[in-house]
Amino acid sequence: MPETALVIAAHPDDGDFGCAGYVCQLVAKGWTVDFLVCTNGAKGTEDRTMTRGRLISLRREEQREACRRLGVREVHFLDHEDGELVYDRALLEQVVRCIREVRPHTVLTHDPTDIIIRDSFINHPDHRATGAAALDAVYPTARDHLNFPEHLAEGLEPHKVREVLLWNTNHPNVDIDITAQVDAKIHALSAHATQFGNQEDFAAFSRERWRSDDGRYLEHFRRIELGF
Repeated sequence: MPETALVIAAHPDDGDFGCAGYVCQLVAKGWTVDFLVCTNGAKGTEDRTMTRGRLISLRREEQREACRRLGVREVHFLDHEDGELVYDRALLEQVVRCIREVRPHTVLTHDPTDIIIRDSFINHPDHRATGAAALDAVYPTARDHLNFPEHLAEGLEPHKVREVLLWNTNHPNVDIDITAQVDAKIHALSAHATQFGNQEDFAAFSRERWRSDDGRYLEHFRRIELGF
């Protein structure tokens, strides 16, 4: 029976980079997929004429368009300030609320466990805060009715996520072949025009980034299966 997946990302475009190929596969299987974006995207432009308010609006619409291209059902925005995300009880409540609303079998999110990724990438503090909140929301918080009992009054029951997939990880244990979906992934990412000005250069860079030695295109995840 088709299931539901929830992608929990720090910024607009993070989820597309992390798992858009696999999202395409899930949608093709009949799964329902939602995105939760924790920050407002108010940073990340070299355009000195861009105003903060306009950038927020553009990046929100870019994420919606990218998700339309992927077949995602809905994008949820928390609108925390980009670059200043703090993992606290308030953020945890928001993530738990979304999990209890969407009721996903699978959550896909950032791996928060390392600051340096593959000796070539610094894991953004917003990524780490998002991943930590997502993992704590999955287990144990969203499962226990005594956590945020006000949700019960709103009809939001506890929920057990069964699988977590972490992207940008130093400890991948599963590779997903997205060769058939790589063009769709690039098409989704190209919706983020404020981030990737030269689309041809961006497409070439992306293909090289995801291409394995045998010529296939892969997304790498650290998979956690929750059997209880």
